[in-house]
Amino acid sequence: MLDNIRADLRAYGGDWGAQGFWVMLVYRFGRWRYGVRPALLRKLLSLVYKLLFKLVQVLTGIELPCEVEIGRNFVIDHFGGIVVSGYARFGDDCRIRNGVVVGLKNVDTPVAPVFGNNVDIGTGAKILGAIRIGDNVVIGANAVVLMDVPDNCIAVGVPATVKPRKSLRDVMPGAEE
Repeated sequence: MLDNIRADLRAYGGDWGAQGFWVMLVYRFGRWRYGVRPALLRKLLSLVYKLLFKLVQVLTGIELPCEVEIGRNFVIDHFGGIVVSGYARFGDDCRIRNGVVVGLKNVDTPVAPVFGNNVDIGTGAKILGAIRIGDNVVIGANAVVLMDVPDNCIAVGVPATVKPRKSLRDVMPGAEE
């Protein structure tokens, strides 16, 4: 747990005051308590986790349950209005911003999106359902994504349309990537 917390602190540039870091502390504690023995102590720690989860949710406006699977360097930029389903999974080097909802498309189908590595989610985006978001994907601000997004693409609009990402060389000929 402490190694993960140190890595999270590095991902937040050493800023102990970042609300996203507070959320990650509670998240890491919630994940860690699953392995605690005996069961009675685990139940006591579960109560502590639930109180901390609710406190951080009220203070930051971020709901990130410990059931979510998160890779390395997960960063929550700008707090407020962030809701992530416990069924979601994130790869390494993902970033989300305020107003993002990652969740179920239908309440009757408890399946949420699975994200690859290096995914950048813009402010206000909604990513819903049993979909896969590939590696090196950018999801634009306020996009509503209801379908798979392949690797190296960008998803923008309502409903989202998927386009291949342009490389720096495409935008500025002669530039190095």
